[in-house]
Amino acid sequence: MIQLTPHMRILLAVAPVDFRKGTDGLARLCRDVLRSDPLGGAVFCFRNRKATALRLLVYDGQGMWMCQKRLSAGKFRWWPKEGQEGVAQLDVQELQILLWNGNPARSQAAPAWRPIAPAVLQSMKEERRAGARAVNIQP
Repeated sequence: MIQLTPHMRILLAVAPVDFRKGTDGLARLCRDVLRSDPLGGAVFCFRNRKATALRLLVYDGQGMWMCQKRLSAGKFRWWPKEGQEGVAQLDVQELQILLWNGNPARSQAAPAWRPIAPAVLQSMKEERRAGARAVNIQP
């Protein structure tokens, strides 16, 4: 099972891909077109010419996973313009929206990582220390 987590790099191939290609063909596209190592842990997303299916390719440390979502009706409505670079980067929540045939460009989700103010960090450390002292039980 593939779990999408906020720290994952997600790269989207802007140009449509011939879905007769298997894992090796898509891995070659990752290297040649997207200029990225397919064994580097990134999730690669591809779309077919008809815009009816998406494929995800990811290496998990033991082997390649290739997953496909094909719509039963309609087409994927959002995709980056072909005039842009050959690759676009997405956040995890944007990929999840795309997989549900939504428009990630219109999503209004909170940022994946937010800095924590130093005062909040200090109070968390103090609470942790106080909790550790309270739990310390003498035999």
